[in-house]
Amino acid sequence: MRDVSIIGFGQTPVGEHWELSLRHLAAQAVLAAMQDAGIERADALYVGNMLSSETSGQHHLGALVADFVGLRGIEAFRVEAACASGAAALRAGYLAVASDAADLVIVAGVEKMTDSIGNSITTALAEAADADYETPHGLSFVSINALLMRRYMYEFGVRHEDFAGFAITAHQNAVNNPYAMFRRPITKEEFVQARMIADPINLLDSSPVADGAAAVVLCPTEQARSFTDHPVRIRACEVGTDSLALHDRRDPLFLEAGYISVQKAYARAGVTPADIDLFELHDAFTIMAALSLEAAGFARRGEGVRLAMDGSIARNGRIPISTMGGLKGRGHPVGATGIYQVIEVAQQVTGRAGANQVPNARLGMAQNIGGSGATIITTILEA
Repeated sequence: MRDVSIIGFGQTPVGEHWELSLRHLAAQAVLAAMQDAGIERADALYVGNMLSSETSGQHHLGALVADFVGLRGIEAFRVEAACASGAAALRAGYLAVASDAADLVIVAGVEKMTDSIGNSITTALAEAADADYETPHGLSFVSINALLMRRYMYEFGVRHEDFAGFAITAHQNAVNNPYAMFRRPITKEEFVQARMIADPINLLDSSPVADGAAAVVLCPTEQARSFTDHPVRIRACEVGTDSLALHDRRDPLFLEAGYISVQKAYARAGVTPADIDLFELHDAFTIMAALSLEAAGFARRGEGVRLAMDGSIARNGRIPISTMGGLKGRGHPVGATGIYQVIEVAQQVTGRAGANQVPNARLGMAQNIGGSGATIITTILEA
């Protein structure tokens, strides 16, 4: 297999883009990535998306986006893995280049969520849960994560306010990210007093629904320097899976799919957790941040939350997370999130993260979670 590198990327601001359609959002990111890479054509386009049929009435997204950006005729598919759709599309593009099936591949993620409000978007998101045994009982993703958080608090003697550091860190880092939805810091008092959604999860435990698109261009590493002075090598892009339903898991408080994917990624990259300079984790809810840190080997069981309490997750801490705001501060346009994460790691390891630059960052990791942990994809990048 060939080594694969990122040679260009583009992203739209995350927010409420009522004036833009799904295809226009995708086009902005794809065209920006193509311009950044200095290309006019590609061999393939893979589009990560979860909800286009529910929120925009649009299937067949790969061909639609390819046509709209002037790439009619190339191989183009939509890739779906719930909230991990972006990273799943990256995995598809990575394999296409690594296997010599393609030389230039565009990977995009796009989601248009804010045109659907209230129960409709909650119902659409819940389709990533078990349709026979979870959603018929009224479980939304907020309530599923609330069950996880309540059990975590009980098992490990943790208080709700102990999770505040995850949200505070994300918002603080989002301040300097021009693409972030919430560029405002929050205090611990605001976190504690925020409106309850599904006890114990409140508004500031939760990432927002949003619109957004992001894209990267991939090519063989041996050709990357002919396109850019800042190539980013994909050292690993690995997948793990688990049951959709929480009650079918061996241990609901352990992200087995995350552990599987990260161990495969460490092995392929030839690294350990100690080598990782930053971790863009999937902080859709603060409980997921704690569980991801544990599954990835940065904390022992039940101690992930303590990294938020002692400052270890800050940009100058032991394992910086959410360095550009994460899902909480940047926003969570679900099918695009995995690509935003990869772009943010790429910015960090090439020293282009501006005021949010992690000192001496050379090796970064992103982890994109589908559902409540049924599909988890871990990507390791280096300059």
